[in-house]
Amino acid sequence: MESILTINNLTKKFGYLTAVKNLSFTIKKGNVYGILGPNGSGKSTTLGIVLNVVNKTEGDFHWFDGNTSTHNALKKVGAIIERPNFYPYMTAFENLKLVCKIKGVNYNKIDEKLEIVGLLNRKNSKFKTYSLGMKQRLAIASALLNDPEILILDEPTNGLDPQGIHQIREIIKQIAAKGTTILLASHLLDEVEKVCSHVVILRKGTKLYSGRVDEMISSHGFFELKSNKEENLIAFLKNHNSFGKIKIQDDLITAFLNEPMNSEDFNKLLFEKGIILTHLVQRKESLEEQFLQLTDR
Repeated sequence: MESILTINNLTKKFGYLTAVKNLSFTIKKGNVYGILGPNGSGKSTTLGIVLNVVNKTEGDFHWFDGNTSTHNALKKVGAIIERPNFYPYMTAFENLKLVCKIKGVNYNKIDEKLEIVGLLNRKNSKFKTYSLGMKQRLAIASALLNDPEILILDEPTNGLDPQGIHQIREIIKQIAAKGTTILLASHLLDEVEKVCSHVVILRKGTKLYSGRVDEMISSHGFFELKSNKEENLIAFLKNHNSFGKIKIQDDLITAFLNEPMNSEDFNKLLFEKGIILTHLVQRKESLEEQFLQLTDR
């Protein structure tokens, strides 16, 4: 799969503070990537470096095949890394005309992009009359005017109400479905889980994980169990290689799997050992639980 952005051992220091430390990952075409981490983890700094608005200290990065200068590569990038900033007394259409002039894009793109973000019926309304969510959607339309190969968004739903958050996330999914690669920074687990296919997790500028969201840790889930022969069950679980951590709370036993196993085979195995279960539920760990394990809570 074609590479859009490759980052190698990137480091950024602000005096004694290391904002990004030895960071490496690659973004492949057609996926939705999330850079996930709390405030101060280095997300915005990383985006600033690859967009040429922050100077790196060490390491390097390259766009596309590596033979394109960053200046030329950024012509194929759409980005929103600050709050939407348009002229308040001009309409949405007039504001986007200005952006078209700057980017050298034909005005006929404006209606098409406003349609994508659900603002075509408000194109003649002044920017100052827009809600915060509408302003953010207009910014996305602006970033899409040059038909970018990758769209970069820094905390795209920050400060929005639930309806605004839902609208932005749906727009991101629609844009991705049409083949545009997306890179977004977020501190929200929920956002990454609902929108992204891949995630890079940062803590204090250091990468903890990079890969698919659904493979964030090698988790095979767990069983929740109850039995009248609790001691026998616990002894069996502790001596079986398929199980790792065993948690006991009141009369509920939680057994985490080291390898795949379905509940039917497990129940049959216990029955053959003379252990009858009174409760058996198989679950997958939530993204939140996996994230907490990665970041040591």
